[in-house]
Amino acid sequence: MSDSIELPRPADADREPTPDCSAVLDRIEWCVESVSLAFERWDDAHVRGPGLYFVVERDSTAAFSDPMGANHWPVEDCASVFDSIGPLFEAARSVAVTNDGAVVVHSDGTICPEMVRLKQLSATEEDAVGPLPYADWMGARHMSALETSTRDAVFAVVTLSEENGRVTVFRDGAYEDRHRNALSEKW
Repeated sequence: MSDSIELPRPADADREPTPDCSAVLDRIEWCVESVSLAFERWDDAHVRGPGLYFVVERDSTAAFSDPMGANHWPVEDCASVFDSIGPLFEAARSVAVTNDGAVVVHSDGTICPEMVRLKQLSATEEDAVGPLPYADWMGARHMSALETSTRDAVFAVVTLSEENGRVTVFRDGAYEDRHRNALSEKW
């Protein structure tokens, strides 16, 4: 993948160009997979690898998120998923081993500096969504991501498992996961 991406042209000259959520998701997926592939100790006993949790929002997630204290994305190094590949990858790799919480990315690719904890669905929301396809391998991060993906404000969620390097994309209460050994096949 190259360092530049062609952004869609606005319909009129007064609007700022904004990439669609799919382009944002593709860039995040590539970055998370690259962090997984760069870690070489997945098979070592008693070693936890990098873990990541990205939320791509259509609308604000503030109504169902809380700040994670001092955990922040380094926007001074990488403010958008469309910044150069190197700084995006390095920021993600650093956050993956030093911080906890979700990284929120706006639909235009800008990254929120404050990492957050996403709230569970309320009983009313659970009833509206219905049963979710939880898998035995899912930990708290993945179950939270699955629930979060059902919210109207969320386009998609991407996680990196710190246990085995699995990358999972959650959308609309469903998921697609790829084990580390299958990651480079897409790109």
